[in-house]
Amino acid sequence: MKYKIFLLILIISIPLFSEDLLLDIIFTNDIHGGIDKYEATFINPNFPPMLGGGGSAATYIKSVRKLSDGVKRDNLLIDAGDIFQGHPIGTVTKGRAIVTYMNMIGYDLSVVGNHEYDIGEDSLKATYKLAKFPILSCNILKKGTDELVDYVKPYIIIEKMGIKIGIIGVTTTDTKKMSFPENIKNIDIISAKEALEKYIPIVRKQNVDLIFVAAHLGIPYDPEPQYSIRYGDRKKSNRKRYWGYDAQEIAHEVSGIDVIFAGHIHKGFAKPWEDPITHTLVFQDYAYGSGLGHVILKIDKETKSIAGYELPAIREGAMVTLFEDEFIPDKIIADTILVMQKKAEKGMDEIIGEAAIHISREGSGAQNLIGNLVCDAMLEETDADFSFINLGGVRDDLKRGPITYRDIFKVMPFDNQVVSFTCDGKFLKEIIEMRISGTHHGLRVAGVEVVYNRNRPDYDRITKLLIGGKPWKADKIYKVTTTDFLLQGNAGLSMLTKIPETQVTRYGTSLREVLVNYIRRHSPVTSAIDKRWKRDDTSEISPELLKELKKAEK
Repeated sequence: MKYKIFLLILIISIPLFSEDLLLDIIFTNDIHGGIDKYEATFINPNFPPMLGGGGSAATYIKSVRKLSDGVKRDNLLIDAGDIFQGHPIGTVTKGRAIVTYMNMIGYDLSVVGNHEYDIGEDSLKATYKLAKFPILSCNILKKGTDELVDYVKPYIIIEKMGIKIGIIGVTTTDTKKMSFPENIKNIDIISAKEALEKYIPIVRKQNVDLIFVAAHLGIPYDPEPQYSIRYGDRKKSNRKRYWGYDAQEIAHEVSGIDVIFAGHIHKGFAKPWEDPITHTLVFQDYAYGSGLGHVILKIDKETKSIAGYELPAIREGAMVTLFEDEFIPDKIIADTILVMQKKAEKGMDEIIGEAAIHISREGSGAQNLIGNLVCDAMLEETDADFSFINLGGVRDDLKRGPITYRDIFKVMPFDNQVVSFTCDGKFLKEIIEMRISGTHHGLRVAGVEVVYNRNRPDYDRITKLLIGGKPWKADKIYKVTTTDFLLQGNAGLSMLTKIPETQVTRYGTSLREVLVNYIRRHSPVTSAIDKRWKRDDTSEISPELLKELKKAEK
């Protein structure tokens, strides 16, 4: 019954004599299929509380909607993208189950996120056809044209309590760097800033009172120091841009936006980021359906402008964590989700082995226990000299004890395939150097011993390099194993697209299958932090490496 007390406090926290109109906006981002119940191990790994998923979300949303009279108080339900790829119920159903849930709960809109393209554009179109709510993005175009793709709208206009609100959707341009080229071959994604500067005047001309942006663009993890670097006392001149605009930059550099509901970065903020100059508010919640964002906007009914806001969550400001015992799941929604979940997860509780220790994602630099385990599995499965994956390729821990297919899916929710290629040592070194250049943090690796010095120039930072325990040779041909995702040039590794297909071996085996095979062979499995990857900013080039580099220059 805690949620009833919570909502009572929520109601009385707004003065009953207020002349302002009240607009409850509930927002989500980066759901990644997280509509099922699951344990919140990120809160307490030993005694995790249960999160109620979509059933608990429905309870909260319905309770808030009961406060609306459509005259002095109303509501919106907004999603900022990446709705399905992650939990099995989302991935296995290609998003159909998530859209079904969103239809039932009554979303007003969703935005295209970068992971929506993980299933390919044709499958995405089929999934979106099921949606009873508009899908927004103002910057995804048909390849080589100025025309938006036919499964999105650039904006919608909604009227609440006599207030006209224009809501524009926008997608990160980084989608092009983070997706399989085959899946995005028919689209262009133009700058978020450019697209918004085009559509804000168009929407404004339709006599709207407020403009919101639903953006699959994130707030930086540490917004205040990042703002200082970009625009304040610590401003850096001639800053090179590799990634697309984020929500903080849009709030500062694009005028005419009242509120941004952001996503893409999986960090929630109890209070909105408010740009010091434009005063645009930016809200963002945590990911995986662990909670809801909620803000109550106060709107002056005379000027029809935002007069302020209330954050209803007593403990967490704009964020409401969906604890099952606090928000008893709505039975109809919860039962519907459970039926879809059981169908999607058939066979996932089969035990495939055991973990002798807790194999964690925590670690320093590019090493952690789970990343090392995955790369060791890739190396052994393909009998390679060197294996690597990107830092974001592993998404969960393996807890000590029995390991099931469900656990493997949590570790690797993406359908990446294992591939190998042959290359000379010079090219192999370039791969590693690329991922430690600039501010890059490296790779998950196996089969190598790398020491690097970040004080050295880009592309000359490695000070020690062993392959299979032996000194690296520039002209030796090595067998390298990675994923098809990286082979197609993602994560900044565009150099991999230059590898001739004749040098590539495609096994037709997913990375999940490779890890399962390894666990079955070695159960109970363990992992360790070892000498494979080390940052040492005082290190000098080893004599063996220096000798080989000089030899390669001749």
